[in-house]
Amino acid sequence: MTEHIQYSPEKDALILLDQRYLPNREDWFECKTTDDICYALVVMVVRGAPAIGVTAAYGCYLAGREVQSMDGDWKATLSAKLDQIHDARPTAVNLRWAVREMRRIWEEAGDVSLDALLDIWLDRAKEIHAGDIEMCELIGKFGGELIDDGDTVMTHCNAGALATAGYGTALGVIRGAIDQGKKVSVIANETRPFLQGARLTAYELHKDGIPVKVACDNACALLMKRGLVDKVVVGADRITANGDAVNKIGTFGVAIIAKRFNIPFYVAAPVYTIDPETPTGDDVPIEDRDPREVTHIGDHRIPPEGVEVYNLAFDPTPNELIAGIITEKGVLYPPYDLAIKKLFM
Repeated sequence: MTEHIQYSPEKDALILLDQRYLPNREDWFECKTTDDICYALVVMVVRGAPAIGVTAAYGCYLAGREVQSMDGDWKATLSAKLDQIHDARPTAVNLRWAVREMRRIWEEAGDVSLDALLDIWLDRAKEIHAGDIEMCELIGKFGGELIDDGDTVMTHCNAGALATAGYGTALGVIRGAIDQGKKVSVIANETRPFLQGARLTAYELHKDGIPVKVACDNACALLMKRGLVDKVVVGADRITANGDAVNKIGTFGVAIIAKRFNIPFYVAAPVYTIDPETPTGDDVPIEDRDPREVTHIGDHRIPPEGVEVYNLAFDPTPNELIAGIITEKGVLYPPYDLAIKKLFM
């Protein structure tokens, strides 16, 4: 599943499978401008840290194409548009990495024309796109070795092909184990309030013929107590210098319960999701999203008018609850601060 992020040279646009409407219908969202890219990121047309990074890389190129038709100081205008993309969502470090990468290329190119810069940027965006799939396949290879034949793996949110350029991180581990000849089944937590597990993880696993059952978020403890979960594998939007993993809200609770029942809890993410400049998970800004995601199902309001809600999108899982961090360079084990330092040496 790699078609959900497509660059169209004919349209000079980024074409995204609109994940808001899955699994009921497959609509496509066309991005030609900076505003299009930022809207797609904010409302979660596209989501998942690696997919956000790929989208942001193309977004920098599209911002430059937009500036080509504008008068004035193109460098200042383009820099402002890159800032707009950089700030579209606060938690996923991959977004900032992609924008910083494009800025680095710009700086190293020196006194380059806008036309020449855009050619370089488009090539780099395509490299990031293809490289993300390769990284996920390596994550799947290393992570698949941690999964035993016959395991049932619980996951939270969607860290599959749809959250990346293809193959997936947490679901890449599932696919990697299956590619190694193992029989694996999955419990997908529904992941309230946006239901990425029920809508997206179940959608892509079912489409691939991988056995999957959806569980209510608040069923985790009972399922684990009954011995129905062998491993937990989740993705991450940011991993901090000490090995804390920031992932979709509810992940922290799943990790606590897994620890109680001695179930290994793994985090799968590419190296560029690791943020060595942020000390701990408590230092990561947590996105507070639109209350309507909690108050409404479709157009139907659940709580009474006037009742406020919490809609924090992520939570940090402390490193002591994590059995291993699975990357494309291998599996990191505690002490994570030393493992991460070594990784970036």
